[in-house]
Amino acid sequence: MAGFFVPRKIREMEKPMTFTTQLRSFVLNHGAVNNPYLDRFSEGRLTDEEFRQFAVQFFFFVKHFPRILAVLLANTPNDEAADELAMILTSELGDGNPKKRHEYLYHKFLRSIGLDPVVAAREQRLHSTHEYIEGLASLNGHENYQVAMGASFGLEHMAISMWDLLIPGIMNLKKTVPEFKQMNTVYWTFHRALEEQHEEAMMRALDDVPAEAEASLQKGCSEVLDLLEGFWMGLEEASNSNPLNVEAGFAELTTV
Repeated sequence: MAGFFVPRKIREMEKPMTFTTQLRSFVLNHGAVNNPYLDRFSEGRLTDEEFRQFAVQFFFFVKHFPRILAVLLANTPNDEAADELAMILTSELGDGNPKKRHEYLYHKFLRSIGLDPVVAAREQRLHSTHEYIEGLASLNGHENYQVAMGASFGLEHMAISMWDLLIPGIMNLKKTVPEFKQMNTVYWTFHRALEEQHEEAMMRALDDVPAEAEASLQKGCSEVLDLLEGFWMGLEEASNSNPLNVEAGFAELTTV
C-alpha cells in the first residue's frame, strides 16, 4: 500500500534469512544500539555537562576513524572491497580537498556548543572510549581477514540505527536548551545521509560468503558491537559520576 511505513526491524524480519540478514538482525538487536544511555539520549534527557562529555568522547572516535579505516584497507586482500573502502576513506579526508575533511564538520559542531576543538582533543579519554577505539583498530587489522570484515559489517549496519537515536536527541537539545540554540548539526545529518550507501557496499562485499567464513564474520561482528556497547555504557557510568572510568594515561596530545 502506497505510503505505508514499515518499521526497519520488521522489514529486516520479512527478508529471507540468509547469513547476512541473520547477522544484520543480530546487529539491530544488540546492546550497541539498545541500551539505557542511547534511550536517554534519543529523548534529549541529558544535562549540558553530559552532552558536552559525549561530544568530547565521540570526538576521539572521529579523529581516529581515518586511521582505523586505513588499517582495514591495508588488511583487505580483495580488490573490490578495497576499492569501496578507499572511496569511504577518500570521502572522510575531503575527496582531495583537506579543508573538507569530515573532522572539520565536527569542529564546527564543537564550537557551536562552546567547545574548542584544540582543548577537546587534549581532554582525557574514558577507559571505555580507549577500549573502543583501540579495539576497533585491532579488529580491523586482525590476522584473520574475515574477523576484520565481520567487525566492519557490524559497525556499518549499526550506524543507521545509531544516527536515528542520536539525531532526535541532538535536535531536541537544540530546540530546548538556550545554550544550544545555535548548534551546528551538519556533521550528524550529513553522515546519516551517507550510511545507506555504506550498508549496501558492505552487503555487496559479503555476497556469497563461504560457509567456512561465517564463524569468523560472526566473531568480528560480535566483538565490535560489544566494544561499542561498552563505549555507550562508559558514558552512562560517567554520567553517574563513576571516577573509576577515567583513565589518566589516555589524555590526547594531538593538536588540531
